[in-house]
Formats: sequence, structure tokens, C-alpha cells
Amino acid sequence: KSVAFLGLGVMGYPMAGHLAAKGFSVTVYNRTMEKSENWLKEFAGTGNGNHKSAETPAKAAEDQDIVFACVGADPDVRAITLGLDGAFAAMKQGSVFIDHTTASAELARELSVEAEKRGFGFLDAPVSGGEAGAVGGALTVMIGGCEPDYKKCQGAIAAFAKMQKLLGPAGAGQTAKMVNQICIAGIVQGLAEGLHFGLEAGLDMDAVVEVIAKGVAGSWQMENRASTMIASEFNFGFAVDWMRKDLAIVFSEAKRMGLTLPMAEMADGFYKEIQDMGGARQDTSSLIRRFRG
Repeated sequence: KSVAFLGLGVMGYPMAGHLAAKGFSVTVYNRTMEKSENWLKEFAGTGNGNHKSAETPAKAAEDQDIVFACVGADPDVRAITLGLDGAFAAMKQGSVFIDHTTASAELARELSVEAEKRGFGFLDAPVSGGEAGAVGGALTVMIGGCEPDYKKCQGAIAAFAKMQKLLGPAGAGQTAKMVNQICIAGIVQGLAEGLHFGLEAGLDMDAVVEVIAKGVAGSWQMENRASTMIASEFNFGFAVDWMRKDLAIVFSEAKRMGLTLPMAEMADGFYKEIQDMGGARQDTSSLIRRFRG
């Protein structure tokens, strides 16, 4: 029941809050201490109320059963695990480190080996569901690692997940997240083109979407983003900058495997155009701006 959470961004902040609500004693760490202080104020009376902050990842990890992390990218993960005052130096025997960052599978495998040498477990466990899923405690978690470590953590992960599954050894979680991002890129691009086509044809696209969303063209993106795309509203979480970061990881892994991903590469180029249009922090549905301005 004693855990730490490293990284209180748009995802980590509510995820740590769900752990507190489920009765875990949560020690939080964030590079900017102000966020840790704000989190403690917000969740002070939540669950058992026995929550605190730490000045470094190492201090946060001391004597914890599980250490969760959700930061930006590979360099950030390295910094909080193996860097100065990193968590790995303080992890106790038999504990488990869970990385929810979308990072490279190569790094996950490296950290898994390092954790094993030090006598604790490691799970790479990137999430899908965006900020709304994190706030609602309804994330999907794709997990790589060994089953005994996963079983130790399954109940804790359930605090913020509607779906979780162990998919293979270290790196499998990150590779599954790559599949997820490839699929999303194609779906959003198809939706953007379809909506643009219908609008130019003079159709009432809200009515059209209401019909086709119940057929084989339906998707989460259509159900949740079509109406906001039509209204040119793009402030719904997962930003273009982060999608391009994730796709760069995908392309690196694809190159290692000797694969080409033409649709994902095309979508990445389109997202670059959105960045150039000033939409770097808009959500991924902003692809329709290439057609609608």
C-alpha cells in the first residue's frame, strides 16, 4: 500500500490522485516542486491521507513497494531512473518500478536488465486514453515485463485503468503502444479527409456522422472527435508535439526491424504542417486544419 509516483504532468497528476483515492500512501516527485505542493494540497484528505512529497526520485523511491513514473521521453526516463539521485539507486529488493511513459522499447529492455541486476522488477506500461482517460481513471495500459512482477502491481494499476494486459517480456508494452499510435494516425487522417469531403459537398456532417458512426466506419475518434473537428475545436488533450514524438519512436523501431510504414510517415508529415501552422499544442484531431484552415 506504499507507492511513489514520479512525474505530475497532465497524465501523472490524476493517476497519482486515483492511487490516493484507492487507499495507497503516495509519495510524489516532480521536477517542479510547485506541482508536488499543489498535488498534496488537493489530495491531502484523500484515502488514508498519508501522502507526502520528495525532493528527488531516489528519496521518493525509498522503501516503496511500487514506484510509478510518467514523464516526457527517453532522456527524462533515464534521468529519473539512472541519473543523479535516480530512483534505481534507492529501490528496495523485491519492489517494482513501472514506467508509464511512452518511450522506446530499447530503453525498456535496458532498464529491465538493470533492475534485475539490482534485485527489483521493471514493467514498461505505456497508457492510452489521454488526459480525459487519466482524469476519469479509465486508461488502457499495455504492459511488458515478467508475470510475477505484474501480479504484484495489477491491483494498483487498476486504480486508474479500465483495461490492462501483460503482453510479453520487457519492451512489449512500448511496442504495443507503437501499434496503437500507428492505428490512431491512420484513423484520424481518414476521418479528417471524410469530414472535409462531406462539408465541401454541402452535407450536414453532424447528421452524417450520427448515421455512419453506427456502421463499419465507426471509431472512438469519430464518436468523440468528429463534432469538435467540424467545429474547429482542438483543445482535447494529446498534443501534436507528443504524437510526433511517439511516431519518431515508431520509425526508429521500424527501421531496426527493416520495415516501412508509409501511412504513418505520411501522417507524420501532415502533423509537421500543423506544427508549422502554429498548432503544436493542439490535439491530434487538428489534422483537419490542413483542409479547413
